[in-house]
Amino acid sequence: MSDLSPQRAAVLDFLRERIAAGAPPSLAEIAAAFGFASRNAAQKHVQALVSAGLVELQAGQKRGLRLPGQGERMAALPVLGRVAAGVPIGPDTGSDRVLWLDRSLFSLRPDYLLRVEGDSMIDDGILEGDLVGVHRSRDARDGQTVVARLDDAITIKRFEHREGGVRLLPRNPAHAPIMVAADADFAIEGLYCGLVRQG
Repeated sequence: MSDLSPQRAAVLDFLRERIAAGAPPSLAEIAAAFGFASRNAAQKHVQALVSAGLVELQAGQKRGLRLPGQGERMAALPVLGRVAAGVPIGPDTGSDRVLWLDRSLFSLRPDYLLRVEGDSMIDDGILEGDLVGVHRSRDARDGQTVVARLDDAITIKRFEHREGGVRLLPRNPAHAPIMVAADADFAIEGLYCGLVRQG
């Protein structure tokens, strides 16, 4: 670290901060942040940091920067769209955004992230704007929080299975439970396994 020029050390700090936040920067973003005339200058700094073993570069990925050892404890999770914590919302085309997140944040290994819209799960600490981790599963136990598809809409709720059928329970008394009709197009998409709250 002591062998780095002040500018290269600043680039390294910038990369560490962005990677830790789950948003590795592109070369264009590095160039913009430091006022470099071109992405080539950013690439030279990145390549020097890679050669020094201070960052790692994943081939073939636009934002493939990560910290050494990150691959063992970190997971690359795509943000696939929105999920309703309230009235179910229609499917979202999602985005190509990928976040690197520490696996220890989640109770199960998440397969993807969804952004919460609404306040029906606030008593479980799931707030509007949170990114929830979803572990793909078609099955759930009574009482688990699930991401469910109901007639082409997606929602996050507590799953309740009784003799009378399935109910999706909010965790906010201002919202009513959703009764799933026997003939409804209903499927469990996955299990909630934790969340990330971004500032």
